[in-house]
Amino acid sequence: MTKESDERPWGYYEVLSDEPDHKVKRITVHPGKRLSLQRHLRRAEHWFILRGEAVATVDGGDVPLKKGDTIRIPQGGVHRIYNAGATPLAFIEVQTGDYFGEDDIERIEDDFGRT
Repeated sequence: MTKESDERPWGYYEVLSDEPDHKVKRITVHPGKRLSLQRHLRRAEHWFILRGEAVATVDGGDVPLKKGDTIRIPQGGVHRIYNAGATPLAFIEVQTGDYFGEDDIERIEDDFGRT
């Protein structure tokens, strides 16, 4: 069995687990890059930082994160993560809800023109 992975303009991710009640990804963000400002209508997320320095934006507030830190993104919460360090940022994302497809991403703002 091969794991699903995808390259993005900000880095890449690998799906570690995809089950009816959850999805788990390992996400790597290149230095100085950030994911789109987005929300999901059908899932919540929990992020666990493995390495690097990040700033998570959740519902308008910025939270600095480092190795070992966690943050919960509520279902419908507007969020993004930025690699604030000089090395790749890696974190585990655990998604819970009733749907985990990539088409549940509502992009509000994006550095790469994907809104």
